[in-house]
Amino acid sequence: MNVFLAELTKIRTVRSTAWCLAAAVAVAGVVAALIGRSFRGWREEPGSAGQPDADPLFASFYGLTLAQLALVVFAILVMGSEYSTGTIRLSLAATPHRGAFFAGKLLAVTAVLAVVSLLTVLVAFAAGQWGLGPDGVGWGAPGVLRAIAGSWLYLVLVPLLALGLTALLRGPARAMGALLPLLLLGSQGAGNIPAIRGWAQYLPDQAGTFIMHLAGPPEDPVFVRDYGPWTGTAILAAWTAAALGAGYLTLRRKDAV
Repeated sequence: MNVFLAELTKIRTVRSTAWCLAAAVAVAGVVAALIGRSFRGWREEPGSAGQPDADPLFASFYGLTLAQLALVVFAILVMGSEYSTGTIRLSLAATPHRGAFFAGKLLAVTAVLAVVSLLTVLVAFAAGQWGLGPDGVGWGAPGVLRAIAGSWLYLVLVPLLALGLTALLRGPARAMGALLPLLLLGSQGAGNIPAIRGWAQYLPDQAGTFIMHLAGPPEDPVFVRDYGPWTGTAILAAWTAAALGAGYLTLRRKDAV
């Protein structure tokens, strides 16, 4: 418990934390509102931005693909700043049991992400449906609660994957260099190439966003999946567990720096 509280104190007292977390909420809300406004009237305009089978939840949750970057940076900095500033030596001197140190940091980051991610998803949904106006859906519409729950899990799991990758690579620059291009372009682009689409669908973001209604209509061959929404979330969870496990083993077996 003391390690957990100490890690929460570290997170709370670093200025970049507030900026990253606030940016996630703001970006999600603004982008959702703008997309919702651009899609307003799609029911009367088949063949335009919203076609007859257009999904009103897309407007709310597409912005989360950008908001996630702020949360990923937050997780990377929480772990990576220990290496870049050299304070990892002091942290491990204060908490010699590296398992306790890693668990405390993991629990602290998870607690913060759980709260902020839920707020981000709720703001995104409300803003997107506000933008859609009469074309929006309510909280009780079919699929809404599942999409909200899946989006919340996605925004928690992806930054935790980043945390594990940072511990594995032992620095923020290397972690950002490896992960941000994947989230910004690599996986999304790979998913649209027929020759590699079969395995690209199992990459973390491709699997995790399926439940968020961002994959398009099931009959579209560009977005077809060999699994269901919750299975996609489980695939993302497996990637996250693997990254955290590898990060912990690296922390346990190697010197502080």
